[in-house]
Amino acid sequence: MSRFHFLHPYWLLALPPLAALAIGLARRRGRDGAWQRLLDGELLPLLRLSERGAGRSPWPLIGLAWMLAVLALAGPTWQRQITPAYRAPAAWIVALDVSPSMDAADVPPSRIARARYAIDDLLSAAHDARVGLIAFAGDPYTVAPLTSDVATVSNLAQPLAPSLMPESGERLAPALAQAARLLHASPGRDRQVIVLTDGFTDPARALLTAQQLRRQGISVNIIGVGTSSGAPEPDGNGGFVRNASGQVALTRLDADLLQQVATAGGGRYVPLSALPELIADLHGAGSREMSSGVAAPQVRLASWLNDGVWLLPPLLLLAAFVARRGWV
Repeated sequence: MSRFHFLHPYWLLALPPLAALAIGLARRRGRDGAWQRLLDGELLPLLRLSERGAGRSPWPLIGLAWMLAVLALAGPTWQRQITPAYRAPAAWIVALDVSPSMDAADVPPSRIARARYAIDDLLSAAHDARVGLIAFAGDPYTVAPLTSDVATVSNLAQPLAPSLMPESGERLAPALAQAARLLHASPGRDRQVIVLTDGFTDPARALLTAQQLRRQGISVNIIGVGTSSGAPEPDGNGGFVRNASGQVALTRLDADLLQQVATAGGGRYVPLSALPELIADLHGAGSREMSSGVAAPQVRLASWLNDGVWLLPPLLLLAAFVARRGWV
């Protein structure tokens, strides 16, 4: 009984006024009503129709029913229910490069289209992981925060294209910083950033930011989209971007630079063709996290049982007696 208490104790404040109301009504001569003030007390019994049970007051039973109802609403409890709970520790932020060079077609139909296909594969393999999406060029933009609704994230990724970005550019460092801010809301330890890009123009800052994320327990993985031989970069007007000498400029994939940033971030660099290997590594990281025990893969929740339900049968029985003809 030391554990006995009420889940909703404020309902008990209704007991005194209800008890006073029941006592007051019981003391009234309710069956005679106002006739006692109009007729002689000796004549009133002679005028009343005789019936079985006459004179029995209903208010004691009604008052008891009110009391049981209030106690049931107050939620008496004295025992806990232990239930297992689980939350997947994995959290992935997918950062998609939507700079103008992603329109190049050295990987058909285009780099941006192949990157969107890769995002579909990543999301299909996410399982219980929560996933967020960032699009970046000159500046990063959060398309979807961390969520378990991977279908919505996939739909939001489909229309992303360089033409939608308000300004051009290829800066990775701000995108990594934005991903870190989103991941700080995740309580798990298996936190991953997956970047799909063909290159960036801020390698020094990108290396520094990747190292900072690694110290915070966030891994930076990079998927290279494109080829080392390169392809012309569309200018958005039906032509191609040209260099200072007037020749068509080629945009090439610098795999070495991407590898350096991934290594600095404690993650892995893979070309687009090796995406299944990266997905296997991501799942392997989550499995190692769960087996290590540091993330408490199984959590038990204790909640108080509302035992007010046991007062409902006697309450219903009292209501049936009060409603029975001839009892009151």
